[in-house]
Amino acid sequence: MQLFGPNELLEDVLNKDLCIGCGACVGLCPYFKNYRGKTAMLFPCTLPKGRCYAFCPKAELDLDELSSRSWGVPYDGSALGNYRDVMIAKAGDQMPKGHFQAGGTVSSIMAFALKTGMIEASVLTDRKGLIPTPRLVTSPEDVVTCASSKFTAAPTLAVLNQATREGYGKIGLVGTPCQVMSVAKRRSNPFGEDDFKDPLNLVVGLFCTWALDTRRLIAHLSSLIDISRIQGMDIPPPPSEIMIIDMGDEKKEIPLEEIRPLVPLSCQICPDMTSEWADISVGVLEGSPELNTLIVRTEKGQQLVEEALKEGYLVVEKIPDQNLAHLRIAAANKKKRAIKRAKEEGMLNNPLGEKRSALRIPTEAVEKIIESN
Repeated sequence: MQLFGPNELLEDVLNKDLCIGCGACVGLCPYFKNYRGKTAMLFPCTLPKGRCYAFCPKAELDLDELSSRSWGVPYDGSALGNYRDVMIAKAGDQMPKGHFQAGGTVSSIMAFALKTGMIEASVLTDRKGLIPTPRLVTSPEDVVTCASSKFTAAPTLAVLNQATREGYGKIGLVGTPCQVMSVAKRRSNPFGEDDFKDPLNLVVGLFCTWALDTRRLIAHLSSLIDISRIQGMDIPPPPSEIMIIDMGDEKKEIPLEEIRPLVPLSCQICPDMTSEWADISVGVLEGSPELNTLIVRTEKGQQLVEEALKEGYLVVEKIPDQNLAHLRIAAANKKKRAIKRAKEEGMLNNPLGEKRSALRIPTEAVEKIIESN
């Protein structure tokens, strides 16, 4: 893994509008801060190699190296990444009641992990109005307070940095693909530290096609509605092509063609739709918004799902072949779009030692992705 410092992060990511505001660099030192979806470098720093650069999901992200360190196999560009099982899931009867998004699978998993002591704290994302706000939760009952979709980028990993500083050693995280990729870089011990300890004991990744620029979304919605009335948002799976704004006694539908221009370049070069580097990945089931698609990727994730099922925190069933096929197509299409855009922007596989890249993928995997149907 090529390592550089904050000046290179400023040049490669912030100045190129590639920062997704994930929070990976926030709280590591006094130099980076996030406000309303925007991360900025406050003071100059000449450190030649820094965790800010090493953990950033948009700076020299080498998927082959990450796959070798995470899974022990080369990166092959497969649509869904490495996994053990895919199924339909929803919250079980033993899950504390609350307002869930979709089937409540994520909330159930994290609440169960806290209840059983698998984790001692969970890094989640809450919301204040339209502003996503990271939170550190230690009680199973508090998990449901964060159970809603946020379609804007969130500095969630800043709270992971905080929890690590405070000495938590068994942390759970719910994150988007870019956040989960950052965590995978962190867990790979990029500096080769002999005393390295991974504070994360469970990573749950969310399906994500793109996030929105927080400030631009606020400006756009403010021109249409009174944003103080917003209680929730949702984007149903295809072919709906709408964003639904919940204002309590009223729902407003906004065509996605009005929303897509608010997607930052950072999302347009992201090849991961299903959080491939997580222990467990969860998304909304196509055609059934009250249920979830659940991808189990690791032995740890599989054991947790089996235990949650036995204890009544989850209900699962086999996923229909048609749904699985559609999921593969959607994930493969995101990879293809991302690779093409990264090539167009000159951000893919630049010669080592000559020009830094946002993304590095083996040539064979690139060809496989481009040629996929």
